[in-house]
Amino acid sequence: MDAQSAVSRGPLAGLKVVELGQLIAGPFAAKTLSDFGAEVIKIEPPASGESPGGDPLRQWRLLHDGTSEWWQVQSRNKRSVALDLKDEAARAIVRGLIAEADVLVENFKPGVMEAWGLGYERLSAANPGLIMLRISGYGQTGPYKDRPGFGVVAEAMGGLRHLTAEPGRVPVRVGVSIGDTLASLHGVIGILMALQHRHASVSAEAPKGRGQVVDVALYEAVFNCMESLLPEYSAFGAVRAPAGSALPGIAPSNAYPCADGWVLVAGNGDSIFKRLMTAIGRDDLGADAALTGNAGRVARVAEIDAAIGVWTTPRTVVEVLDALNAAAVPAGRIYTAKDIAEDPHYRARGMIQRVTTADGLALDVPGIVPKLSLTPGAITRRAPTLGEDNDAVLSARPVSA
Repeated sequence: MDAQSAVSRGPLAGLKVVELGQLIAGPFAAKTLSDFGAEVIKIEPPASGESPGGDPLRQWRLLHDGTSEWWQVQSRNKRSVALDLKDEAARAIVRGLIAEADVLVENFKPGVMEAWGLGYERLSAANPGLIMLRISGYGQTGPYKDRPGFGVVAEAMGGLRHLTAEPGRVPVRVGVSIGDTLASLHGVIGILMALQHRHASVSAEAPKGRGQVVDVALYEAVFNCMESLLPEYSAFGAVRAPAGSALPGIAPSNAYPCADGWVLVAGNGDSIFKRLMTAIGRDDLGADAALTGNAGRVARVAEIDAAIGVWTTPRTVVEVLDALNAAAVPAGRIYTAKDIAEDPHYRARGMIQRVTTADGLALDVPGIVPKLSLTPGAITRRAPTLGEDNDAVLSARPVSA
């Protein structure tokens, strides 16, 4: 493959992925792979009776002509094959697809795949190089493995939900399905590491290399991002408490009121703090020896926050940001969807892409992350209608017993 072809097809071109997941965690992982060139075949239940069939995400949140806009992002670059996994003939077809695949993605409760005859032991016997990503609430082992688990529950068990609140108020949801997304990204990392191992394990006995299971628990993906939460408890018995918009133990870093909204200001570096105090006309605080280090600022954070708030309150968000940007102090507005859509930096970085849906709607969707200099990702296919690719995919694929 020449360099130009590699750029246009993506670094995962040639990687074959079968997706059996639904809703968020598994499909987000497969979407990430497809953004970088992997061929993803998504298996969905067909319509039957009063059920419209398909991944339930097709019907979540705001719909256009019966299909959600979320679906247009989550399933771009994929092919849809409608098969009823409750039927053995359909499962045989799926086993044939998996026998040719590099990666299988699933996010059912542990035991479901085995009950369908789609457990890893059976699948890997026919395809020893198969990498199987399994995302579940609590993992494939342990005393909780059979419990149903959703991302919101994982956020609670992982320690995140306890912190997402104002002090003394009820913990709140982050606002997006962050538990599912974190698990998806951990799953993608696991797949890429397993692929590296497979490449390194090629031998006469294993011509494709050896596959393996990537076991991702939703709560563990959340817990992995909880920074010093556990070691602080282990060392000091300290249970981190909710702190609202502040960053506990690091000062100043908070949201501050303006005349027409709020700004986030992170003035917590020693030199940044001095520049911030100069910008707000409080050189007295910037020169205070007791505030030169973070520990001293944390001890007097209420005083510092009050001083910053006095300065921001009569000013507009734009006025505050202009002054702080000029002083090289990290600060930013709290963006809405409208702010994102109108921001020139998003567009300059290719983070807003225009697609046309199957029903002809021109739609802005998020661009691709991360940015690769030689083999960038791309949106090459719109999200499919249910079963759109049955003929194209199944006519050339085997059936496995």
